[in-house]
Amino acid sequence: MIFACVHDAGRSQMAAAFFNRFANPQRARAMSAGTEPGETVHPEVVAAMREVGIDLSDARPQQLTDELARKTALLVTMGCGEACPLIPGLERLDWPLSDPKGRPLAEVRRIRDEVRDKVAALVGARGWK
Repeated sequence: MIFACVHDAGRSQMAAAFFNRFANPQRARAMSAGTEPGETVHPEVVAAMREVGIDLSDARPQQLTDELARKTALLVTMGCGEACPLIPGLERLDWPLSDPKGRPLAEVRRIRDEVRDKVAALVGARGWK
């Protein structure tokens, strides 16, 4: 599955990291991508994720392409709107989450926790534990 946002430097990186922590790797794995990928993961996101034991300092944003999206069964979008690909037969969920870029750490923590809770609910609902 793919988590996608605009820069693949915040929400999608957090979601993929939580997913790969919570899900049984023999049942499902996640990656993240963006419609306009940034150079690096936002430093405030790296700091907030480090607090929960996840190191994103080496994570690199990647381009969300139609080809990449065709290789998955589920695409979860977070703020990329019409720029995210529409692939026939691909299930797509949209999570309206705030962008953590440039936000104070307390706000990034709130977004991180919201992402974590949504990912945990998805993993549980789909039986990917």
